Amino acid sequence: MKRRALKSLKVVFLSLYLITMVFPLYWIVVTSLKPQKDIFSFPLNYWPDRLTFQNYINIIKISKFHVYIANSLLISLSAAAIVVCISVLSAYVLARFKFRAHRHVMLGFFLTQMLPGFVALAPLYLLMTRLDLINTRSSLVLMYTVGLIPFSTILLKGFFERIPSSLEEAAMIDGCSRMSALVRVIMPVMLNGIAATFIFAFVQNWNELFMAVLFIDDETLKTLPVAMNSFVMKFDVDWGAMSAGTVLSVLPTIALFAVAQRFIVEGLTQGAVKG
Repeated sequence: MKRRALKSLKVVFLSLYLITMVFPLYWIVVTSLKPQKDIFSFPLNYWPDRLTFQNYINIIKISKFHVYIANSLLISLSAAAIVVCISVLSAYVLARFKFRAHRHVMLGFFLTQMLPGFVALAPLYLLMTRLDLINTRSSLVLMYTVGLIPFSTILLKGFFERIPSSLEEAAMIDGCSRMSALVRVIMPVMLNGIAATFIFAFVQNWNELFMAVLFIDDETLKTLPVAMNSFVMKFDVDWGAMSAGTVLSVLPTIALFAVAQRFIVEGLTQGAVKG
């Protein structure tokens, strides 16, 4: 009886937690399917009396929604790819070599994760202005890359440490250089970790708002979070359009997680445990 009661309590707790997590997403979808006048109707309708796709039609026709999605995809994918390439090399060095500044480098990486990003927005804006990178996609790619390298390096370092160094040593005995052994032997073994790191970097870039608002003013260069922010007007909020835009903006990440779910679960669990 005690086990059954404990099991029932767990089921109730997890059910309540699931409802708490899922209901906001459900409400956004329902709001996007309501006519504008029914969004604030009272009593609340938890399912719209009249389904309409007018909010989706409006943001696609009136706004340059396809341009925003294309900009977000280009910037997020580019920055994530560069982050993975650099982090693989830096994590490999930190995992395989012990040098005098090793602990200081790791401490510096950890300290960067403790500082809020908006603290550096003002000096970064001055830097981008002097480099003449304001209103360019390159500014966002550069900033996203620099911001994600420390955490990605820490994450990938755990994967390298659980792979025995005898693998690349054997490859080097067979004639491979260290770089060739890394690419041909080590990276295929830790493919799950690389995929998990890439997905993490992509999602972080996809959702970033502050730098995108600060560095981009040109309408044709705006990313999706900036476009969503434009629905918040001075005296009103277009909740229907914002909800529809939110649903559309979530679809690429849902598709990415659905395709790469196995890599994420295996990658994060393997990186968390040093074998």
